[in-house]
Amino acid sequence: MALKNISALLISMLLTLVAAPIWAQESKPTIRHHRVEETAPEDPNVVLLDQAETAMQHEDFATAETALQKVITAKPDDYRAWFDLGYVYNATKRPADAINAYRKSVAAKPEVFESNLNLGLLLAKQGDSAEAQKYLKAATQLKPSAKPEEGLAHAWQALGRVEQAPDPQAALVAYGEAAKLKPEDPEPHLAAAALLEHQSNYDSAAHEYQSALALDPNSVGALTGLVNALVAQKKYPDAESAIRKALVAASQNTAAHVQLARVLEAEGKSDEAAKELQSGMQANPNDARAAIEMGNIYAKAGKDVEAEQQFRIAVQKMPNSAEAHDALGALLMHEKKFEESQKELIAAISLKPDMGDAYGNLAIVAAANKNYTLTLRALDDRAKYVPETQGTYFLRATTFDNLKDVPKAVEYYQKFLAVDDGKFPDQEWQARHRLIALDPKHADKYRIKVQK
Repeated sequence: MALKNISALLISMLLTLVAAPIWAQESKPTIRHHRVEETAPEDPNVVLLDQAETAMQHEDFATAETALQKVITAKPDDYRAWFDLGYVYNATKRPADAINAYRKSVAAKPEVFESNLNLGLLLAKQGDSAEAQKYLKAATQLKPSAKPEEGLAHAWQALGRVEQAPDPQAALVAYGEAAKLKPEDPEPHLAAAALLEHQSNYDSAAHEYQSALALDPNSVGALTGLVNALVAQKKYPDAESAIRKALVAASQNTAAHVQLARVLEAEGKSDEAAKELQSGMQANPNDARAAIEMGNIYAKAGKDVEAEQQFRIAVQKMPNSAEAHDALGALLMHEKKFEESQKELIAAISLKPDMGDAYGNLAIVAAANKNYTLTLRALDDRAKYVPETQGTYFLRATTFDNLKDVPKAVEYYQKFLAVDDGKFPDQEWQARHRLIALDPKHADKYRIKVQK
């Protein structure tokens, strides 16, 4: 059976078979299977290969694997059989075996696009970016068996993802190639924009986000990214214009209302911002994102009751949102509702363990609750993500003081005084007097010298 005779149903099935996500910001990569080339008719293994591929079409992977094992036993260098086995292993969640099979397929015939692509995708999924880069780069120089533009665009996009960390410029080139091959797809523009934004190249990032938004006016990611890039440059009128344009096309776009509210708030137009959020919430009453933004506006305006109500709505609607729990926890801390605040902040950190500010707030409320062990643990965890400050030194000092750990209390009161430089005079007064009490032998050096 020649390649051109493959049934349309098989091609359709194989082109839409999706592997697990490799990168959070990219649409799910496709593990493609094609009958890349038929074995010569006189080859006795052709019947077994056809049987295997027919079984694969019906997702009868056990039958397919049995037939393919017979082929490679008889012909260990049959690249088509190894390719099919790689597909079967991947479909049955045996990635190590799939990688090994694809390696053998590539070794037997290096110029097959699909073998290189699938091997690169699986290696990337397993975290082996350097090896993945090798095979994905090879794939970009080969010709797919079907839908060449789509296949090559997919390969360039995947190559860009693995090149982002070691070679950002090469990644941008790869995304550009993907965009040229598939000009109707916003994904390469989104990926390039996110990378440029990470590099603080906000102007170029905004251009890429605008390109993505032109292709998909309803893309929340493109709109959010564009606004972030423009706001980072303090180009508030441009950001406002872009969002209002999106709202003309889709007035019920809740995300656009939320983004516009953010920009208006940044411009100091709090009342207008609140109106936009209300419009967004009317369009979609279940939008917890809008509730968080509304809560932030109320909190800035000193309307704690209203802010708390919005944050509680967000937590109720998004119980797995670290941001929602953190926002509620911080407000409850401000309201001196320390017990409730501690619970919310712990929930936030358990969902997103790298939230440095949340650890700082947790340390404060734990100290207010006299849970000094938790205070120190929260401060230690905070220090893994953000530097120590005058405030954290002082909180450590008072915590050790309460625990009667005099050497540690003295150490951190001293550290606080060494870096504060008059920024917190009340705390400096307290630190000096505690040092005089805790370290009386050196009391004179803690007293402020009064000039005669």
